[in-house]
Amino acid sequence: MLYKNEFGADFDLGFNLSDYPYLKDKSWHNDVSPSFYFSIGSQYYVLWIDHSDPTEREDSNSRYLIQEATNEGDEINPEVYSSSGDIIFESELVIKLNQFLTKLNNSHGHIVS
Repeated sequence: MLYKNEFGADFDLGFNLSDYPYLKDKSWHNDVSPSFYFSIGSQYYVLWIDHSDPTEREDSNSRYLIQEATNEGDEINPEVYSSSGDIIFESELVIKLNQFLTKLNNSHGHIVS
């Protein structure tokens, strides 16, 4: 798993990644935390997951943050960036993340990776 290579084998996401098979790991060591992208239709999103301990974070954002993103590549070779995307979700709680993803999925159709 890319996020473990970039942020350490002990980094805790707070959930089992296999429960969210549509999340694609795009973690990069130059970022402040692991990140995963997904899409609903043509809209891409990035989920950022920070340390559970707020004192270990570089930013003041919540642990779980979802930001709108753009795919500058194509479906086969995606290049997903969120630097200018609006933040559409923030929470410290994984249960709130799950509820938001379920609501987002139900209101816009199936999540396509």
